[in-house]
Amino acid sequence: MKSKNILIIVAHTDDETIGCGGTICKHIEDGDKVFAMSFTDGISSRSVKSKKLKKARYLSAKQASKFMGFKWIKNLNFPDNQLDKVPILKIIKEIEKIKDKLKPLIVYTHNFSDLNIDHKLIAEATLTAFRPTPNSKLSELRTFEVPSATDYSQIKNRKNFVPNLFIDISKYWKKKNNTLKIYKSEIKKKTHSRSFEGIKNLAKLRGNQSGLKIAEAFEIIRKIIK
Repeated sequence: MKSKNILIIVAHTDDETIGCGGTICKHIEDGDKVFAMSFTDGISSRSVKSKKLKKARYLSAKQASKFMGFKWIKNLNFPDNQLDKVPILKIIKEIEKIKDKLKPLIVYTHNFSDLNIDHKLIAEATLTAFRPTPNSKLSELRTFEVPSATDYSQIKNRKNFVPNLFIDISKYWKKKNNTLKIYKSEIKKKTHSRSFEGIKNLAKLRGNQSGLKIAEAFEIIRKIIK
């Protein structure tokens, strides 16, 4: 089968691994070309920040992509947890540049219900950038969940993440888990939902909901069959 271009659009490096790391590995094994773009440095909103921490985050992202086999096509440095201060048109245009270059068949991004403001804005900008046009190559837009962002949004009583696609990642769990270890500084201690145990428990839950052992869940926003 012909190789497909897959694009992952995230607010922060590590979101791609936490949200859909197993699925990325599956795409790569299937012969697809997987690209990712991120929008913030991931640390500028923290009380402790330095050039050293910023560089460490960048090196972790680079190592993660090499280990899993995908390519970072763009890493932007907008302020972390402050994307609401950036004109959304500017974010949309950055996505459109990559869209025009890659012409991806499938796009993954954050879910609109996330508590994290950066996630929500990236989701909205992605939907706008990939609005339907006559010559669009996009066949499917999928959103993923990120523990401590998607699950925490429920306290605001907004629309919750409702998955309608489950992908078996049993074969790829070990690789995803090892990639999470590359981002260990971003992983919380148990019993946090973004701990190693929490992320695995979520994968088991999604597996239980779909008759699988371990799975990643997605909400399909749009699917086009030509």
